[in-house]
Amino acid sequence: MPLKLINFSAKLAIILSLSTLSFAESGDPVAGKQKSATCVACHGNDGNNVIDQFPKIAGQVPGYIANQLAMFKNKQRDNAIMWGMVATLTREDMLDLDAYYSNQEMTVAAIPPDMLEDARAGAAIYRGGIAEFSVPACMGCHGPAGAGITPHYPRLGGQHAAYIEAQLLAYKSATRQHEMMNTIAYPLSAQQIKQLALYISVLRRSSLTDNPNQ
Repeated sequence: MPLKLINFSAKLAIILSLSTLSFAESGDPVAGKQKSATCVACHGNDGNNVIDQFPKIAGQVPGYIANQLAMFKNKQRDNAIMWGMVATLTREDMLDLDAYYSNQEMTVAAIPPDMLEDARAGAAIYRGGIAEFSVPACMGCHGPAGAGITPHYPRLGGQHAAYIEAQLLAYKSATRQHEMMNTIAYPLSAQQIKQLALYISVLRRSSLTDNPNQ
């Protein structure tokens, strides 16, 4: 393994070991469902929306949604729409919404046959990284099937390709800030980002196969 990748892995291990949960307790999914009414327009009835500019939030790893809502509320994450949506949310509200959405099942689409080659190219990056540019395998943090790691690394598998692509481009340009993701996304070309997003969009929680449609 190249030295840069070893150093990156060591840095990641240190970050994980020092991380503490800001939302260690669980919320009430029943209460979360009632409170989700204002989320439906963008994220769908159960967190599976059809508008690909907004993320699916069904089946997300427990704790991640609560943490992201807190970041929006504190304006650590930039999104004017979400700033307004979270302005009145309490800690309990965030935990309840997190509990509700993390218990939903994310839907996963299939790839059209004419896009399979691009998906396979994305699979190679997701599973093996790009050693030449010290880009680590995505599955190191997000899991082989994109299921994520509670609570810091979100589930990616099944997410809208367009949303994943937009976020990776934002990380690449540093318009969305994240110490690790800015470094990872920067060397990726627009084509590689598109291929990676396409593969991620069909990853299933239980899938360990290299066939993007299984």
